[in-house]
Amino acid sequence: MKGKSKSSKRKLGLAKTVLLCSLSFLAGLFVSTFFSQDVPIIKPRLRRLEVVHEKVEEYHDPNPMPHGETGESSIESIPFQVLSWKPRAYYFPKFATAEQCEHIIKMAKVNLKPSTLALRKGETEESTKGTRTSSGTFISSSEDDTGILDFIEKKIAKATSIPQSHGEAFNVLRYEIGQKYDSHYDAFNPSEYGPQSSQRVASFLLYLSDVEEGGETMFPFENDSRVKGYDYRQCVGLKVKPRKGDGLLFYSLLLNGTIDRTSLHGSCPVIKGEKWVATKWIRDQEQND
Repeated sequence: MKGKSKSSKRKLGLAKTVLLCSLSFLAGLFVSTFFSQDVPIIKPRLRRLEVVHEKVEEYHDPNPMPHGETGESSIESIPFQVLSWKPRAYYFPKFATAEQCEHIIKMAKVNLKPSTLALRKGETEESTKGTRTSSGTFISSSEDDTGILDFIEKKIAKATSIPQSHGEAFNVLRYEIGQKYDSHYDAFNPSEYGPQSSQRVASFLLYLSDVEEGGETMFPFENDSRVKGYDYRQCVGLKVKPRKGDGLLFYSLLLNGTIDRTSLHGSCPVIKGEKWVATKWIRDQEQND
């Protein structure tokens, strides 16, 4: 019995050896066959967030939504940057072309006069002398046969969601070296200026030129900063450097219709170069052109 048992074990061991050799042979054959073929190299595709230099194609919807009588059939994208929530201030790069800016400057140059101020109760031209030292003129889009001003007004209306009819004429300003505009509000407080038939809701500044140094638009009370003993002639706070063709939008009123104290702003003195800007004040009611 013992001899027979040993013989069976030897046969089983031999069978296992043969089986393992066969599997090794087949595995080797498979591997050699696989690598002998031309296997394509697969490169991993980057996730969307990792493709930082990928060109972004212009958005196009072949089937835009149906619109009402006052709407538009086209879809337009106007890039912007949120500069501040207090006040609500937004920056629009390349809002206008260099040619459009130069056209506006050319129109304004022939009628420039010293800029004036809306006076508060008790103020006089003498007491406010030096507050605003730029020169400027008002230009209506109806005066521009080329349609450039009308085109820019329509674009501003889209950016602000306030109809074109609510805008005042463009106030085109030139600031030479040393010229500036001390901190002020664009909205008119009735307690200081008397009853108002309409109120300025927002301001859109279209920078018509670059400025080598100085000339920034500044907001001293940005983020509700409370500057003790603040001098309205100072150039402090959030500063926006003018760049030709870029736009700056800020709102003078809060959502409840009261004046936003953080919308206080001014124009820093030009140190080097010349500053040209076209200001569009937008009101809460339609304006007569």
